[in-house]
Amino acid sequence: MNHHMITTANSLEGYKVVRTLGIVRGIVVRSRSILGNLAAALQILVGGNITLYTELCEQTRQDAFEHMVRHAEELGANAIIGFRYDATEIASGVTEVLAYGTAVIVEKSW
Repeated sequence: MNHHMITTANSLEGYKVVRTLGIVRGIVVRSRSILGNLAAALQILVGGNITLYTELCEQTRQDAFEHMVRHAEELGANAIIGFRYDATEIASGVTEVLAYGTAVIVEKSW
């Protein structure tokens, strides 16, 4: 699936939804390592962007996104509309990231 066929909007400009396949999701649960926490603590002392956590968050979101895309492809979708992220801390230092949207089949509108 082309990533330009994934949108937070409820439609894709220039395309019409011909079939809705349902909700798709990608879930990733990650924890911070002790070493990562120590390194981040040093960055906290200095101030500014805590790059270790930024990288962890970005990678976790990317992984959840890719799981969602695979789920949509398994259903036969060629697009995802209404795409969103959600995150929940489920235990101290353990976070769930959810990527979700609606899998659809779209055709070029003329």
